[in-house]
Amino acid sequence: MLARVWSASLVGIDAVKVGVEVDVAGGLPGIVVVGLPGTEIQESKERVRTAIKNAGFAFPMRRIVINLAPADLRKEGPSFDLPISIGILAASDQVAVESLENYLFLGEVSLDGSLRPVAGVLAIAAAAKSLGISNLVVPADNVREAAVVKDLNVYGFKHLSEVGAFLNDSSGYIPARIDGELELAEMQFSAPDLRDVKGQAHARRALEIAAAGGHNLIFVGPPGSGKTMLARRLPGIMPPLEFQEALEVTQIHSVAGLLKEKGSLIGVRPFRSPHHSASGAALVGGGTFPRPGEISLAHRGILFLDELTEFRRDVLEFLRQPLEDGSVTISRTRQSVSFPAQFTLVASTNPCPCGFYADTVQACTCSPRAREQYWARLSGPLMDRIDLQVGVNRLKPEEITQQPTGEDSETVRERVQQARDRASQRFQNTPLRCNAEMQSAHLREWCKLDNGTRSLLENAIRRLGLSVRASDRILKVARTIADLAGDNDLQTPHVAEAIQYRTIDRMQ
Repeated sequence: MLARVWSASLVGIDAVKVGVEVDVAGGLPGIVVVGLPGTEIQESKERVRTAIKNAGFAFPMRRIVINLAPADLRKEGPSFDLPISIGILAASDQVAVESLENYLFLGEVSLDGSLRPVAGVLAIAAAAKSLGISNLVVPADNVREAAVVKDLNVYGFKHLSEVGAFLNDSSGYIPARIDGELELAEMQFSAPDLRDVKGQAHARRALEIAAAGGHNLIFVGPPGSGKTMLARRLPGIMPPLEFQEALEVTQIHSVAGLLKEKGSLIGVRPFRSPHHSASGAALVGGGTFPRPGEISLAHRGILFLDELTEFRRDVLEFLRQPLEDGSVTISRTRQSVSFPAQFTLVASTNPCPCGFYADTVQACTCSPRAREQYWARLSGPLMDRIDLQVGVNRLKPEEITQQPTGEDSETVRERVQQARDRASQRFQNTPLRCNAEMQSAHLREWCKLDNGTRSLLENAIRRLGLSVRASDRILKVARTIADLAGDNDLQTPHVAEAIQYRTIDRMQ
């Protein structure tokens, strides 16, 4: 007898519907799996056989052929254990076949028949409607993860025997329902407070602009000047994730198998801080079956690269395309996979190898040649993509001993939210979410300059040798400064302040 059960496979964070076709017929007993199954699926044959027996069902002692369609798509992972088990039970008349067409099954089975959670359930659940699926059966530990998707009936079970009973009589079972937007609104989170930072008014202002406009930022200063401390305060002044953003972030972490609490939406903007020894694959993603890297795990959040010049130059060059496009594409022989990567880059570095160039206390011991080679580790095209380049000076003795007097994160976050709201009104009917995402056409519409302001920008371009990309980013920063000030039009002070945030252009 032939039975077909629906499951799904992930390509990046996109889901592809997979038909698990099971034929139980006469012949020598055994299981054959075809349709480009991965190692985990080949190993599932013995797992499924034992689980079916221990769940109280009879395993058919006949020839079993399992086809995973489409046959040209590589399938991997243990999530096919459950659909294969149900397919065998349906083909051997142990569960009702009639209702299978309306369900999609995901889950790993243990030898005792219990169901174990799998990665990527949320991404598949989010794509269920486009796949023509309205009912999803998953392990109980994955229920909350999938149930945040609207208009989808999600059923969770702890044991294979429970799934069989459900398919034979589904009356009395109620699908899980979770109001993801309410759950997100009720979340409480804490972050290091900006009030802890002593002095550094210029750097604090840059943090506020970066949070309001989603601008990339680099701090340059001597050791101990507070660069890392400042960077770690940025999440606390950024606006909370909207529901759609939280869904995107949680999907990526689900695919990567990094959901710490099964079923909880990630309501805090990600803050990823890879070590400077990280490889290109760790940063952008990769593998035989591509998985998201640090830049995708930082989607809608912050990627912090401490000691930027210690990263290998070839690794940093991988950032150029994602910083421009907001996504990363990983090409393999059989397929190309794209992951979202709309993140805010925050970096820190010393101004020279010894760390004390232009320091007011300790003299620099580096030669001009050494400083030149040091900055050569960062390419011009990469630096062009960093909107805010901020010098951080050593604190004065009286600033070190005094109590912090700056604003707290909540006060700054309120101003940031107001600026974001102003930008959102401007971006109605566009896919844009913040000023940093504006393209040339948007700049022409929303960043018009009067003659005096245009002359100021032209002089800066000539004096600093700025590229077209760098000058565009000055306009984006100026637009954010205007939003923070509550101004509709760009004015000379807005552009003048934006030009000041080109520290590295002035140093080189």
